[in-house]
Amino acid sequence: MKLIKKEEIIIKKSKFIGLMYEVNSEDEVKLILTNLKKEYKKARHIPYAYKIEMKVKKNDDKEPTNTAGGPILNIIERKQLNHVLIAVVRIFGGIKLGTGGLIRAYGEAANKVSN
Repeated sequence: MKLIKKEEIIIKKSKFIGLMYEVNSEDEVKLILTNLKKEYKKARHIPYAYKIEMKVKKNDDKEPTNTAGGPILNIIERKQLNHVLIAVVRIFGGIKLGTGGLIRAYGEAANKVSN
């Protein structure tokens, strides 16, 4: 497991930190997510998606259904990435974005970190 890239965007005072890792197993994914939760204690949500060969998973981490993990997975699939985990740490800035805003924000963070 290796951090490939880290990018940050700010949307309506919320900070979205995109992180892309090279991963080879679900155990590596779990370890990375555990470490992110320790590192980013102020984060409200850390949704993610990954693809390892044919194994694909997404998680919204308590954001509304399909507003976070789905847009991240869409980027992974559109760019045909493999052996990759993209997690987006959200540090809430006090302004709600709504479902459309969340979809755009998580998609933008995932796209930026995967370039």
